[in-house]
Amino acid sequence: MHTDFSSNLDKEFAQVSALWSARVIAMANGQYGKIAKIAKVKGEFVWHSHANEDEFFLVRKGTLVIRYRHRADAVLAEGDFHVLPRGVEHQTAAPEECWVVLVEPATTRHTGETVTDLTTSIEQQLAHLRPANQQTSEQETPARWPSRS
Repeated sequence: MHTDFSSNLDKEFAQVSALWSARVIAMANGQYGKIAKIAKVKGEFVWHSHANEDEFFLVRKGTLVIRYRHRADAVLAEGDFHVLPRGVEHQTAAPEECWVVLVEPATTRHTGETVTDLTTSIEQQLAHLRPANQQTSEQETPARWPSRS
């Protein structure tokens, strides 16, 4: 993927099949634009925090609830966004399927220091962008990878 990459959010969301798994769609200035299709009525993500990174959530479709242990929940509808400060424990949930755009540093771990069956590595989040048979590390950026066409 080149740095002058363009795409369409609905087309990107159409490529997401697994709930609770982030998918990197773009990178600029060391920030990945991650996209996730999250939560059905039974679904809740794990409680976790990110010690060093803030997170930006933008709801594209549906309703997202960001739960906090020591303050009121943030309830986001389509078009709403929320900035979650670093170090704050939180849990995301949705009463129905919800599409969320996340913007966060490339170093942000999917579930913070918490490891569960839902944890997705940066490698897994980048896999669809990488040309076949090319290995990458979590520190590598996709900026030099060929464009997806």
